[in-house]
Amino acid sequence: MLKKSILIWLSIIPLAILNGGFREMVLISWLGENFANFISAIILCLMIFIVSLIFIPRIGKGNSKKSWAKTYWEIGILWIFLTIVFETMLVLAMGGNFRDMMAMYDITTGNFWLMVVLFIGIAPWLAAKIKRII
Repeated sequence: MLKKSILIWLSIIPLAILNGGFREMVLISWLGENFANFISAIILCLMIFIVSLIFIPRIGKGNSKKSWAKTYWEIGILWIFLTIVFETMLVLAMGGNFRDMMAMYDITTGNFWLMVVLFIGIAPWLAAKIKRII
């Protein structure tokens, strides 16, 4: 189960990169930076949700709904952890620092990354619920 959940999470990375490129190359010039950040966050959340709907059912369905509901929350926490670690490494690899990284989580500056990170934690449970796995 752990391996499958990590593989699902890995499939989100290229989508996030494409979404970021779309935001930088198209949305910002059309909408301005603040609104483009918001729309980009919504688009990425939708993509995460679609990936979750497609792949979460492949993880499995247990006999006890309560324990499996907990499992999907645990997968969400794992995805949050992996996302934060990945983003931290990416910021540092691109020459950023801790302040740059923390700025990504500051919604008062028009950055909606925190919303995406929280959604990625909810997505596995939500997909399992919608697909009636739990």
